[in-house]
Amino acid sequence: MKKYIFLSYIFLSMMLASCTVSQSVVSQGADLTKYKYVAVLDNDTYRLPHELVQYQIQLYDAVEQSGLTLINQYRINDLTLEEQSSLLLARFGIGIRPEETIVTVNFIDFNTGRPLVSCQGAYSTLGISANSDIKGALKRVGEQISITFTK
Repeated sequence: MKKYIFLSYIFLSMMLASCTVSQSVVSQGADLTKYKYVAVLDNDTYRLPHELVQYQIQLYDAVEQSGLTLINQYRINDLTLEEQSSLLLARFGIGIRPEETIVTVNFIDFNTGRPLVSCQGAYSTLGISANSDIKGALKRVGEQISITFTK
């Protein structure tokens, strides 16, 4: 009987974990091929919580998977006007809930301030391992970024 309950729990966990959705939303008419650079905004408004700073490296790696050249946010003014017209700003967000962890990276056109792309990675171990949830969500958002910008 215990074996049946244990197997049922594992099956239920797998079913619930598979409900997490990683996706990307691209603005209609957005020509992503014109963008060559990305600057990650890291200010007080968009700063990661202190306990998650260790994962910031993985977020930057995920953005680099896009094929865009990473530019320091403080060096944007060093770019020419033409280069600035090929620049996206990236903002990170992390949502941690008992049922899943979601990492979001939003890409905004530098010149217009218009959001163009939102990539979301979600992962869940159903509260068994928060560390695994964050790593899984980071991996999935990286995959979404790569898929979105290599089309």
